[in-house]
Amino acid sequence: MLQHNASARRGRYDESLRDILNIQAADESRVWLSTWDGLNAGPTPLWDLPDLAARLGVGSISLKDEGHRSPLGSFKALGAPIALIRLIRRLWPEQDFVPAKLTAGHYKAQLQDFTVISATDGNHGRALAAAARSIGCRCVIVLHRHVNDERRLAIEHLGGQIVQIDGNYDESVKEAARQAEEHGWHVVSDTSYEGYETIPRDVMQGYGTIAAETIEQGGEGPYTHVFIQGGVGGLAAGVVSYLAERFGERRPLCVIVEPGEADCLFQSALRGQAAHATGSVDSIMAGLACGETSPLAWRFLAILADCFMTIPDDAAIEAMRILAVGAERDVPIVAGESGAAGLAGLIQASSSAEDRAALGLNERSNVLLLNTEGATAPALYEQLAGFRADEVLKAQRRRLSA
Repeated sequence: MLQHNASARRGRYDESLRDILNIQAADESRVWLSTWDGLNAGPTPLWDLPDLAARLGVGSISLKDEGHRSPLGSFKALGAPIALIRLIRRLWPEQDFVPAKLTAGHYKAQLQDFTVISATDGNHGRALAAAARSIGCRCVIVLHRHVNDERRLAIEHLGGQIVQIDGNYDESVKEAARQAEEHGWHVVSDTSYEGYETIPRDVMQGYGTIAAETIEQGGEGPYTHVFIQGGVGGLAAGVVSYLAERFGERRPLCVIVEPGEADCLFQSALRGQAAHATGSVDSIMAGLACGETSPLAWRFLAILADCFMTIPDDAAIEAMRILAVGAERDVPIVAGESGAAGLAGLIQASSSAEDRAALGLNERSNVLLLNTEGATAPALYEQLAGFRADEVLKAQRRRLSA
């Protein structure tokens, strides 16, 4: 299902938005992240998929592969560390903590009694736990009933203390806020709510790294369309704001993709304000199974996202399999269930003459996709994709070395 955003604007990046998210702060975050050993060196791959482009009737498809971002396997490794660094520097301005020394554990003795907490669908909590371990502070993660056990164990392996609740993601956000208030801890969340925007802003600023690298790798302004995963909206806001500031009226047409059962951004577009999902908020796309739009992210998407669409779970699974198999000229790619959502949205739109016309998709379209995660739950990935992740990666390496 496709919904146009009548309020979307092109042209000069709005000054009120630049005061919140801007290229200067995003590039500063990128420099700080470059010193953290929790990330793999260099930019993530930007794959060209010519056979898939021909199959879908577009000029080109480029896929930015965040599964290679770090051992954590997702783009979330860009947001949580930056938010934690900036929080600590704000709390102790007199200490003048150096970001590179923070992530190297130089101040562990001073921060060992400092505790952060967050709710998560898996990837954000894992990234926060990893950053907290490097910095030397304590980390508590609230998990809801739908979080896969593999993701829970990965967080525990990184030293995160788990609090499990019998509710959904939105209820885990409320529980994290309650526990922080009770114990004097600090919430480091990737979603905003009333009275809580500074840290989600910092998280979103970290995601600007994805846009910056893509521009450097793909050339100046080659993309006509970008399909971005929804969730609470933070990733989309972080990426499209960077593109809007950089390219202005030449920015790509932005399409937000989310599960049909977790359609909070789609509903926000219908209502013209941050809204709740109308479905069960239960989806195989765990990282996108969010019921409440981040009000801060919506400020950006309300005028920078051109269209919103929902997809069924089966579409994401099929997209995982397509990427895993590759093609004669397309490298095989490990994409988790949320990571494949952008491609699933493109496939769905490409199969409808009405949607193609509405989006201006044709043989001259240059489409950017984001693979937001690799196999962050390996057993689940194998079950859904029909391949082991290591098999797909071996095939990828063979293709690159041929």
